[in-house]
Amino acid sequence: CICTVCTAYAADKDNAKTPVDIPGLTYDHSMELSYAEEFSVDYYNDGYALITIDQEGQFLVVPEGKKAPKGLEKDITVIQQPLNNIYLVATSAMDLFRAIDGIDSIRLSGTQENGWYIQEAKDAMESGKMIYAGKYNAPDYELILNEGCGLAIESTMIHHNPEVEEKLEQFGIPVMVERSSYESHPLGRTEWMKLYAVLLGKEDVAEKAFKEQTDKLDKVLTSDDKDTGKTVAFFYINSTGAANVRKNGDYVSNMIELAGGKYVPEDTGESDNALSTMNMQMEEFYAKAKDADYIIYNSTIDGELSTIDELLAKSNLLADFKAVKDGNVWCTGKNLFQETTELGTMIEDIHTILTTDDDSLDELAYMHKLK
Repeated sequence: CICTVCTAYAADKDNAKTPVDIPGLTYDHSMELSYAEEFSVDYYNDGYALITIDQEGQFLVVPEGKKAPKGLEKDITVIQQPLNNIYLVATSAMDLFRAIDGIDSIRLSGTQENGWYIQEAKDAMESGKMIYAGKYNAPDYELILNEGCGLAIESTMIHHNPEVEEKLEQFGIPVMVERSSYESHPLGRTEWMKLYAVLLGKEDVAEKAFKEQTDKLDKVLTSDDKDTGKTVAFFYINSTGAANVRKNGDYVSNMIELAGGKYVPEDTGESDNALSTMNMQMEEFYAKAKDADYIIYNSTIDGELSTIDELLAKSNLLADFKAVKDGNVWCTGKNLFQETTELGTMIEDIHTILTTDDDSLDELAYMHKLK
């Protein structure tokens, strides 16, 4: 889409190329980003790095043994390395820390043990290496202070409770609000691992992990069958019996397009990121999606399905869908939305679903076929 907001933002991004003048520091270079548009990183001499997050502020990462320069602008938040006791509230960031071998730096979790699908996070909580410190709107301040927390990483949900952010900052804990979910390109989300790598000094690990995903996407984009012409419906049936679908331009519908498919229903409105899904009455969904070549059922909310019968129990209208009659129904794993690292693998999965001739294929990294 070329909307005024996007063009204004692009202009802002060009302006942002002028490095910030930090007293006593010399600008060296900026991080190269392939897809991410919501953050940038500028490197200065002696290992200092300035992270800028769109609409959320700037953070100066100060190397171990060094101090923040005198005369630093008040609105630049200082993050002192080494970072060992992070309070991680933004669930989508956990997988990115896992990818760069950084889960050990997270001491405090905003999600309880049973809320994690990422095994390493579950294990860390079970062993007591990571502890629950309250959710975003009700943190356990005493625990967070006692643990010597060096940084709180929040999702934009914190803006509903600005008093929490203020209190953490009063206690001297820097608060970083992450915006990976606002990236329009799926791999833009994955690229946020590079930002977390700056905090932990693990840029090389992030480069390698990110390249694995871009290589997978490139393989799909350069394949002979990159445009399959196949239509794909991605949805789940909610508790009121409506179909919850993704909006056009949401990262899931973008993944389907990148995989060579065509997302249906087509006219779900543009995603504004704050609300990337919408509910549609079953009759309307039936009219718009019944001819879809493939169904990918989103099991993240109400649990994984294993059979077509379980799907039909949610709505008998689905029995008339072309994909159901043809046996082209797949289901996501429950971990889909916590695993932000592997979006290249997910695109590869969808591409495989759309192009395989192997009828016996029923298990992929993030999807399985309903029998």
